[in-house]
Amino acid sequence: MYRVYGDSQSGNCYKIKLLMAHLDIAHEWVEMDILQGETQTASFLAKNPNGKIPILELPSGQCLSESNAILNYLADGTDHLPQDRWLRANVLKWQFFEQYSHEPYIAVARFIAKYLGLPEDRRQEFEHKKTGGYKALRVMESVLEKQAFLVGAAITIADISLYAYTHVAHEGDFDLTNYPAIQAWLERVSQHPRHVVMG
Repeated sequence: MYRVYGDSQSGNCYKIKLLMAHLDIAHEWVEMDILQGETQTASFLAKNPNGKIPILELPSGQCLSESNAILNYLADGTDHLPQDRWLRANVLKWQFFEQYSHEPYIAVARFIAKYLGLPEDRRQEFEHKKTGGYKALRVMESVLEKQAFLVGAAITIADISLYAYTHVAHEGDFDLTNYPAIQAWLERVSQHPRHVVMG
């Protein structure tokens, strides 16, 4: 059986939980507390020298880190990762966008507010995250105004990658009122018959 090391409130970890639910993949979930240093122990660093979650541990004992790499591994051969070369490249495009243009703003703002309690010495950084976060949301809105999902006509791991932090963007003080296409997309993703909520 697969074992996943993660934090149930982390979007990067929730991606894995959500895809495994969609694909009905049996697994053991090992809850980790990053604020207590649980990802910096010798035993954890032996699994991922980068000291970050999530980690997917295979029955063989091999460990895979980086959330989007894990999604690609698990989705291979399923409808969540198209076989068509162009569509697959577009899935990767959105996953790179998520890690470079979306997560560093929306997820970090949420971390400062939700995990750290918005300390005064991080408030300026928190406010500066708004510009990049709203830019990423505008990009998503412009695409989702024209199509139901980010790639092709059905849900893929591109949607799962971006749903994870977008659906809790309000916890980083992002207002989605002016993004009706994103709101409709969030609802579509949440209507998947095997959807599970964060937590």
